[in-house]
Amino acid sequence: MLCDDCGKNPATIKFTQIVNDKKTVLHLCRKCAEKRGLKEAISNISFSLGDLFAGMTKKEPEKVEGKGVEILCPGCGHSFAEFEKTGKLGCGVCYETFSSQLKDLLRRIHGSNQHVGKSPPQLSLKMELKREVRKLRDNLRKAIESEEFERAAELRDMIKDLSKSS
Repeated sequence: MLCDDCGKNPATIKFTQIVNDKKTVLHLCRKCAEKRGLKEAISNISFSLGDLFAGMTKKEPEKVEGKGVEILCPGCGHSFAEFEKTGKLGCGVCYETFSSQLKDLLRRIHGSNQHVGKSPPQLSLKMELKREVRKLRDNLRKAIESEEFERAAELRDMIKDLSKSS
């Protein structure tokens, strides 16, 4: 995208201004932004991933049995406070050591701390069939335990039909 002012240089700054409920958005190159008096605002911007995480955690570091000592990762010796500053964990053991804090952070960022991804359509159908067969087998086991043999025979036949189609 080119600069809205000069139309020559690539726009590197998106400037949004709202005045009296009217929104104006400008895409500017650095030179044109400085001409508009945004030089000082641009130079004062300091954004780091660590600042983002620190703002989201806003929680006291976990202490060991009230002794006032912050928990350190046994693998690398990093603390959760270091993760908040840098946005990086020290090693794989950090994930286990700070799991409770990371779960809280993921929940705040994504709304959940459990990954629910997408599957290709063909794979989704196969997974749905497997879930259905698993559910039917569980119901079959329950029917046998409660001696509902007619129901068990129906479930067995349904399982066979689904297994053939997969």
